Amino acid sequence: MRPVVSIMALMLAAPAALCAADFAVQREQVLALGSLTNPPALHAAGGFAKDGGVRAIFFEALPWKGKPTRVFAWLGLPEQSKGKVPGVVLVHGGGGTAFKEWVQKWNQRGYAAISIAVEGQTSEPGAKKSSGRQGWKRHNWPGPERAGIYADSAEPLTEQWMYHAVADTVLANSLLRSLPEIDAAKVGLMGISWGGVITSTVIGIDPRFAFAIPTYGCGHLFDADNQYGRALGSNALYCEVWDPMVRMARAKMPVMWFSWPEDAHFPLDCQAACYRAAPGPHMLALIPGLSHGHGSAYNPPDSYAFAEAIVRDGKPWCVQSSAQQVRGAVSVEFSATRPLERAVLISTTGTGFTGQRKWLEAPARLEQRGATWRVTATLPAGTTAWFVNVRSATLAASSDYQTVK
Repeated sequence: MRPVVSIMALMLAAPAALCAADFAVQREQVLALGSLTNPPALHAAGGFAKDGGVRAIFFEALPWKGKPTRVFAWLGLPEQSKGKVPGVVLVHGGGGTAFKEWVQKWNQRGYAAISIAVEGQTSEPGAKKSSGRQGWKRHNWPGPERAGIYADSAEPLTEQWMYHAVADTVLANSLLRSLPEIDAAKVGLMGISWGGVITSTVIGIDPRFAFAIPTYGCGHLFDADNQYGRALGSNALYCEVWDPMVRMARAKMPVMWFSWPEDAHFPLDCQAACYRAAPGPHMLALIPGLSHGHGSAYNPPDSYAFAEAIVRDGKPWCVQSSAQQVRGAVSVEFSATRPLERAVLISTTGTGFTGQRKWLEAPARLEQRGATWRVTATLPAGTTAWFVNVRSATLAASSDYQTVK
């Protein structure tokens, strides 16, 4: 007979072992969404007028609660294109929908684009939410709506909103790549806010994307110093299955992480954990004063310039090649295919959630050394975190986020 202590230890260990096995199975289920490579059936969306080369569609998606679902989207091709064109899948954030204007902005730059609605809605305005936000009418074949911050974690995995949002994104990629006008090797992905979380998740699941632009949203949110950390710190399913960090080592495509230091939702340190874990080349654009919103994300030129560099050159137009800090002096080197014009040090002496800190800008010295650009600056006394921004005309590029211990 085993000693009582050993039996008790086994009894206590059994549930943990069972959970570990369950999580492993669920991770495989999530990873299997990357196999949705056959293009989904496409249907016209009645009641939505075509606007130039942009039309409203539905495409068939995974069943939810035993019922078939479809995804509403705006699909557009650039006018007067010669030969096959690159493409991009666009994923909205909380309170948003499939935005026709976003598609048009990419079309104007020579890209095919599909903007998808991932909460069973169309782009037709509906009743306003209790929060005062614009609501959107749901269609007749909806999947799940987002339930707070992974608040549906107790549901079966295949019934959860993130499961369907990821599947919808992969299917949109498969649809776009199947069109004869599109170069399947040059289809990227951009998501805003919750769409950025989806993008951060998908890049570890669907390796076919040529580039990705997670905007604001990221992974590693279980220890965020805000509402995400409070909601996810004890959510084992998020930590073991849904956190993009679980699969970030699979993200080998070029990625631009696009945000701003004052963002009230997604911390810079959580974002940094993501790009440091991904083996593919990464670029940062952290723009002070950017603000958090759909238009704030897709109106600036930065996402389009990044995509164009990948499609044309196969690499970001500007990346950090080294960074070091010796006492209060910092030195950062960039490799850039565009001429850099100015540099600035952005730092804080605050602690806690990065979006609530005060960020200060100070001059930095910029000099060119062959194909390398070197930025040097002195940190203010008491600095707790910093990064460097460089500018090329209207474009911004940032160094990695750094903390001072």
